Amino acid sequence: MKLHKESKGTILVATIAVAVLGFLAVYFLEIWSLIILIPLLILYGLVFWFFRVPNRDIVDHKENVIAPVDGKVVMIKEVFEDEFLKEKAIQVSIFMSPLNVHICRYPVSGKVIYKKYHPGKYLVAWHEKSSTENERTTVAVESLTNHKVVFRQIAGYVARRIVFYCNEGDTSKAGHEFGFIKFGSRMDVFLPLDTEITCKIGDKTKGGVDVIAKMKE
Repeated sequence: MKLHKESKGTILVATIAVAVLGFLAVYFLEIWSLIILIPLLILYGLVFWFFRVPNRDIVDHKENVIAPVDGKVVMIKEVFEDEFLKEKAIQVSIFMSPLNVHICRYPVSGKVIYKKYHPGKYLVAWHEKSSTENERTTVAVESLTNHKVVFRQIAGYVARRIVFYCNEGDTSKAGHEFGFIKFGSRMDVFLPLDTEITCKIGDKTKGGVDVIAKMKE
């Protein structure tokens, strides 16, 4: 199984913790140590599972908006995006549980025209105010259809580290990685009002593959 580059520090700490706790459990509890060792090994395995990098067949897109993450669509609504667009937009929010792949991908192809990191709170990721109050990043892309699309990585109650690798002027390719969030979190995508939304609340998404909307050319 291929692991994401962001896994190195976490896996090192987890390995040391498992080794120390496992040794102490065997030393002091002997046969009863299995009560601790089995759950400990399951948790250790979940750390590897969280940082997995699945193989995805990424194709080129122009008008299609691609799911930026694996997760569940929890919100589709008209909002006022006041950080960059300064106008009304359709917000599509996807929640990621700790068991989902947490690679963050560009939802559209084009050019990165804005990026900003915001420190903040750690409300649960499905909370509506997490979009404006939590630790987050905001990225805007000028799409190939000449639309401005904003998307936002949002830290959740558990997630405490957001990573994004893009810079202004970079070329964005729909479905390709631009960042990573550790543990439970959320991604918001802000689209033009005339965008055709092809997903619905409750849909499970596969990042880089599923089409969640189509923009007019």
